[in-house]
Amino acid sequence: MSIESAKRFLAIEAEAIMELIARLDRRFTQAVDLIEACKGRVVITGIGKSGIIAQKISATLSSTGTPSLFLHPAEAVHGDLGRVVAGDLVLALSYSGETEEILVLLDTLKRLGIPLIGMSGNPGSTLAEASDVVLDVSIKKEACPLGLAPTASTTAMLALGDALALAVLERRGFTEEDFAALHPAGGLGRKLMRVENLMHSGDGLPKVRTDTRLSEVIYEISKKGLGMASVVDQDERLVGIITDGDLRRLLERGDQILSKTAEEAMHPHPLTIHRREFATHALNLMEQQKITSLIIVNETGHVEGVLHIHDLWQTEMF
Repeated sequence: MSIESAKRFLAIEAEAIMELIARLDRRFTQAVDLIEACKGRVVITGIGKSGIIAQKISATLSSTGTPSLFLHPAEAVHGDLGRVVAGDLVLALSYSGETEEILVLLDTLKRLGIPLIGMSGNPGSTLAEASDVVLDVSIKKEACPLGLAPTASTTAMLALGDALALAVLERRGFTEEDFAALHPAGGLGRKLMRVENLMHSGDGLPKVRTDTRLSEVIYEISKKGLGMASVVDQDERLVGIITDGDLRRLLERGDQILSKTAEEAMHPHPLTIHRREFATHALNLMEQQKITSLIIVNETGHVEGVLHIHDLWQTEMF
């Protein structure tokens, strides 16, 4: 019984979203235009369940490059309306379109010349008539079997709010790099971490010249503790790599390794990566190639650092 009920409830909410798709028209484009043109913040207001959805939409906008804040309509009339200034835009959520706490704000918003986008299930409501653009989120019925608790209606609001935020994201050309800059912490921040944030550089970078004797190469590998050393030419450009595995295999063959140079023992043309690449890409590359280290080089081929697979595991980013 519970599973069948859940399927029925979910089907009602899914239908509410599908109906939104069929109703999308130029008003949605106009709303995107207004948000893109906004020089200030997108101030989102709503009360009750609509207020909770408003907070989520505001958070989504902020995290995708559109400055936004949530304004509680009841607090707004007690002084918080001062948060809304010229250059801002207001997105007001009210399914009935007749929410008293929101209607009280309308005269002030008009006086300040603040553009207003209304999101309502009643296109003929007071809010809709006062809005520069109204987005219709009407539904056939709530998923609640009593027809009382806002369910399908709030799902429709949330979905349309996400669609607005993502349409603006696309319009502005918001990139992964932009997203990473706004999410420096938490799980998302770790997944979007750059190679340059994790690489070993400076004194921690294992590096030898082509003419370096392997006795010194062994010392460099042991000292830096990464199980490898980058090999550079006289111009400090990368030409190869030597790993502790390479040294072990030379010893197993009985070679007199101490008399050899780095150039004689190295693997030429090692796999490299740029410092601005995402760490997730570096990990995928190492796993695909079954290697434990990547050398970071710049555009001229000079070594900038080394990234070891342990550096990625220790961040607990995956």
